[in-house]
Amino acid sequence: METISLGNEEFEGRNNAYLLEGEPVTLVDTGIATDRTREQLRESLADRGYDFSDVERIVLTHWHPDHAGLAGEIQAESGATVHAHAADAPLIEGDPEALSALDERRRSLVEQWGMPPEKREELFDFLDAHDGIAGEPADVTRIEDGTTIDVGGTVLETIHTPGHAAGLCCFELDGGREALVGDAILPVYTPNVGGADVRVDRPLERYLDSLRTLIERDYERVWPGHRDVIEEPTDRAREIASHHRERTERVLGVLEERGPADAWTVSAHLFGELEGIHVVHGPGEAFAHLDHLERAGAVERDGGEYVLVDAPDLDSLIPPA
Repeated sequence: METISLGNEEFEGRNNAYLLEGEPVTLVDTGIATDRTREQLRESLADRGYDFSDVERIVLTHWHPDHAGLAGEIQAESGATVHAHAADAPLIEGDPEALSALDERRRSLVEQWGMPPEKREELFDFLDAHDGIAGEPADVTRIEDGTTIDVGGTVLETIHTPGHAAGLCCFELDGGREALVGDAILPVYTPNVGGADVRVDRPLERYLDSLRTLIERDYERVWPGHRDVIEEPTDRAREIASHHRERTERVLGVLEERGPADAWTVSAHLFGELEGIHVVHGPGEAFAHLDHLERAGAVERDGGEYVLVDAPDLDSLIPPA
C-alpha cells in the first residue's frame, strides 16, 4: 500500500489517498476536486506508473469533498467502480433530493442553534463559493458494515463508524492488525461531530460508540484521512474520548456560569470567533454535547436555549475509555 499526500487548503490540512496495487488497482479516497489536488494526484500516480485511466476501483471512507471529490472524475475516465456506505452514497451520486434535504436540514439547524443572520449568510456564501470542490457525481456501489472488498489478496473489511459522517467507514486490513480509518480518528485534530454531517442523529453518542469499536479492535496502527500514520491508535481513540468528556464538563460550566444558552452561545465560549466551515463546525459540536446532555436528563431545552437541571454522572454519560 502506498500513501499519497494531497494538499487541502479548504479544510483540515493535508489529505491522504491510499493506493493498493493489486488486482484491481484501487484507491482509497481521492482528495478534493481542485486543480491543485487533481494535479498532485495525477503526478503521484504517474510516479508509480499509473494514470487516472488505470484506476479500477475507488473505495471512499465517507462523502466529504476532501475525501470523495475526485471520485466521479476518475470513474468517468477509467470506468472504476466506486464503493461507499449506503448512508453516504446519495450525496456522492449528487442526488438532488439528498442534496436538498442536507441543505434544508443545515439551514434549519443553524437557525435553531441561534446562529446570527449575518453568520448564516457568511456560512452559506462560503458553501456556495466552494460548491465545485465536491466534483463530478459518481455511480456508487453501496457497502455496509461487514462488507469485504478483495484487492489482489488484500481483503478490506468494512467497519461502519458513524459520527463525523453518517456513512463513515474504516477498512480493516492485514488480518485485523491495521486499518484505514478516514476521519474516525486523526493524529492532530479531533474529528468534528455535529456540524460536519448534520444528518447524524445523536451525533456524540454515535461517535463515542465508534471510538469504542476502534478501542475494542485494538489495531497496531492505522492510516488516517489526514496527516501521518497513527502508531498507537487505541491510545489516540482513548485520548479523543477523554477530550469529549472534558468538553462536556466545559459545556456544563458555561451553563452553570451563564445560565440558559443556545448552541451558538456555548460555541462562542468554547471556540471564540469562527470563520469558514468552522462557522458550522463550532455550534454543531456544541449542539452534539448539549443534545447528549439533554438525552441524559442533565439539561432541558426551552426553545433554542438549554437549561441545566441536574448534574450528570459523567462516568455513565461518557464512560472512561
